Amino acid sequence: MLMRLRLAVAAMLPALALTLAACGTSTSSQESGPTRTVKHAMGETKVPMTPKRVVVLDTDKLDTMVSLGMAPVGAAQAQENQKWPAYLGSALSATKAVGTLQAPNIEAIMALKPDLILGSKFRQAAFYDKLSKIAPTVFTEKVGITWKENFLLDAEALGKKDQAQQLMSAYEKRAKEVGAKFSKLQVSIVRFMPTEIRMYGPESFSGIVVGDAGIQRPEPQQLADQADKRFGKLSQENIAKADADVIFYTAYGDAAAKSQAAVTGGPLWKNLKAVKSNNAHNVDDEVWMTGIGVTAAGKILDDLDKYLTPLV
Repeated sequence: MLMRLRLAVAAMLPALALTLAACGTSTSSQESGPTRTVKHAMGETKVPMTPKRVVVLDTDKLDTMVSLGMAPVGAAQAQENQKWPAYLGSALSATKAVGTLQAPNIEAIMALKPDLILGSKFRQAAFYDKLSKIAPTVFTEKVGITWKENFLLDAEALGKKDQAQQLMSAYEKRAKEVGAKFSKLQVSIVRFMPTEIRMYGPESFSGIVVGDAGIQRPEPQQLADQADKRFGKLSQENIAKADADVIFYTAYGDAAAKSQAAVTGGPLWKNLKAVKSNNAHNVDDEVWMTGIGVTAAGKILDDLDKYLTPLV
């Protein structure tokens, strides 16, 4: 009788072990469900066919997800305790903060149990190995200048590439339609930072949008003598380089807003042609500078249409 009991227990052990293993949890979703292979800045990654719990680690990816009718479960912030971009509305109301762009919080990301992580090699290359152990991780190469390529790559990882291509085509068509009315005007783009003033060139996000619209830029802001054509530096003394038919200017944060107020209240700024003609416009930094996506680009076109139409 005892021998039979021992044999029965021994026979049950493999099945019990399998049951316990099935009840175990994994920090990575790479093992379950059908996948697709996505090529990206760090190699190739198998991602879920339809990701549901996505964590994003750069500001452009917030715009991407909302543009595609989605919302991330978690996102890194440009600065700690920063609010999500107001121009994206309430779409991010349930999104949890997971550290900053330069220092994502690995524990917070793990706690959200993502099935996909989207990031940037430019900012988070050092974290890739840790992140890819949590969930399939796809990185774009750069930020800003490659915003269109990034949008399409992130959309591919999200299983939304066809929709993204349609949105991009619609944006590019509208950019040409809007800009066709303003081909004789010159537009200046200026940003006040906490410790400096910048003029934005043809390879910045907003500069690319203005370029897609076929609108001219003042010669100093074409940055012909620079390898990096995203932005050049200005000072109060050479603020005349910011002049054009219309100036669009923004401030990045509270400290920059104080600098902006000081400069725009000074005599050199007030002497600019655009300022004298009431064609200098303080616009949304989240849209013009950090949005870096198709929804933000559409809102830049809105501003161009609104502020340039009275001049033609």
